[in-house]
Formats: sequence, structure tokens, C-alpha cells
Amino acid sequence: MKPLNEIFEENSRWVASKLEKDPAYFDKLAAGQNPDILYIGCSDSRVTAEELMGAQPGEIFIHRNIANLVVACDNNVNAVVQFAVEHLKVRHIVVCGHYECGGVKAAMQPSDMGQLNSWLQGLRDVYRIHQVELDAIDDESRRYDRLVELNVREQCLNLVKTDHVQRAWYKGGHPQIHGWVFDVRTGKLVDLQLKLAREFALLRRIYDLRPIG
Repeated sequence: MKPLNEIFEENSRWVASKLEKDPAYFDKLAAGQNPDILYIGCSDSRVTAEELMGAQPGEIFIHRNIANLVVACDNNVNAVVQFAVEHLKVRHIVVCGHYECGGVKAAMQPSDMGQLNSWLQGLRDVYRIHQVELDAIDDESRRYDRLVELNVREQCLNLVKTDHVQRAWYKGGHPQIHGWVFDVRTGKLVDLQLKLAREFALLRRIYDLRPIG
């Protein structure tokens, strides 16, 4: 692990390199942000959103937590989504999971993990919903991978259920919601090609928050 004092040295070199290319770089950065994408990803230290997408500072608004969950009662993620949708006017929200996710593996190996118990409950619910499909997969690694994909799908649906997203949809048709997986074994991003509008159409009877009349 890099000593902390080296981090500040690296920061100084980074600042110098940016100013060498553009003396006004930090003036522009301080002027504000105008991201087009809200990225909801995992806190895993191997998965850095900007780097894997080739994005620059100011281009991606980011929220990360263990196993990239969108929990209805989590004030943190709700505040991020509201700010991104209502104030930043993002046109896309990406939920990005990743293979070899420790949270997914923990959720499929039940044990008492203290504070993590309540957090991983949502992920274990994803397993419960899709248990028949997952239990039919003999290869353990592939079963974990499939739960990663199904978890991304369920978190995208959780986003669709939120009032912030629905208000923006009915007002302007955005944001579009996308489900991706980062393959840490190859470095590739995988678009799951989710058909969320179609799925939401089947769920509207109970999840549609638009006022009637």
C-alpha cells in the first residue's frame, strides 16, 4: 500500500501536469459541473467509474455503495438521484455492477456479518426472487455472475419506482436508465440491454406514481 505522504506527492505531480497542459484547468473545474450521466456503482476499490469509461472530471455524477444497491429507504441514494435528476438534469442513469463482487458472494453465503446483514438483505431478496434460475446453474462462478446481472436489473427497476425519476419521465422523457456490468477479468463493460420501459409497463398498476386525472 502506498504511504499517505506519497499520495500528496502524487497529487502535486498531478496538479502540475494538468496546469502544464491547460493553465486554466482548475478555474474551469471550479466553475461548476454539467454531467450528463449519473453512475451508481459498487464501492469496490478495483472499479473506478471515470477510468473505465474514459471520462474526465465533471462528466459523470457518481454514487457508490456495496453491491450498487438502490434501496427505497436509503436517504443517501435518494438524495443523489434527486439532485442528479432535478438539478443537474442528467439524461442517463447507469447502474453498473461488476463480476467478482464480494457483496454478491457474501449474500449467497449466509452468515452473521453485523451491520452488513441489513444492507445485504436487498441483495439476498434478489436471489430469492430468482432462486429457481440461479439454483439451476451448476457452475458456481457463473451463478455468481448471473446474480450480479440480475441484481443490476432489480436495482434499475428500483430506480424506475422512485418518485424523482417518474416525475422527470412524465415531464421530459428522461432520464434513460441503463444496466451495465464491468468484467474485472477482461476490463470490458457489458450492456445488459434491459427493456425497462416494457418491464415497467407490466408493473405500472402498483408502482406508477403519476396523479390520476
